[in-house]
Amino acid sequence: MSTVQDTSSVSSLFGAGTTATSKTSTEETQNRFLSLLVAQMKNQDPLNQLVNAQVTSQMAQLSTVQGIEDMNGTLAALAASMGANQMGQAASLIGRAVLVPGDSISPAEMEDVMGFDLSRPADQVTVDIFDAAGSVVRSLNLGPREDGVNVLAWDGLTGNGAAAPEGRYSFKINAVQDGQAVSSTALHLGLVNSVSQGSQGVQLNLAGNDRVTYSDIRQIF
Repeated sequence: MSTVQDTSSVSSLFGAGTTATSKTSTEETQNRFLSLLVAQMKNQDPLNQLVNAQVTSQMAQLSTVQGIEDMNGTLAALAASMGANQMGQAASLIGRAVLVPGDSISPAEMEDVMGFDLSRPADQVTVDIFDAAGSVVRSLNLGPREDGVNVLAWDGLTGNGAAAPEGRYSFKINAVQDGQAVSSTALHLGLVNSVSQGSQGVQLNLAGNDRVTYSDIRQIF
């Protein structure tokens, strides 16, 4: 009588540790498992029969493999659904202004808004505005500010009260609490021209060729 005594795990029999590129589907794996299990039971050595624990262990491993594959499929479908939903939400922002990370500013209308996101409250916040050459053209003393997003607008004037020439400027936030620096993120205003789907998810394409992710938005105007 021929015997089939190899009771190695399902993982070794069916490639449970293989990658998603394996050509063997879950259904084929199940069929192979059942066929081999039936053959194993029919041809087992009467003096060395399979015990229930062995069969149960192999079936549990197969169930685990199938569960992982099912979960991966569910997560992939959920991610696709969320991406499509987020794309629709992002499309509604076209033509609107959003506050996103960045330190650019201009004295022109709708480009003179800036903001900052404080990690914790600060008892003293100042903003320095720089021209393209890196020279300070204006310093603003904002006093104490709460944590979170704070928004303000530049009146377009330099430190001596003159109108700043058109062009691109940058700004830097300095915040302290009890003499200790408070971390902050500079925010600037951008006009949404279009949206796109990229490797990092939904992206907003802003005026001036800036590009940010949907999750970068701190405030919508």
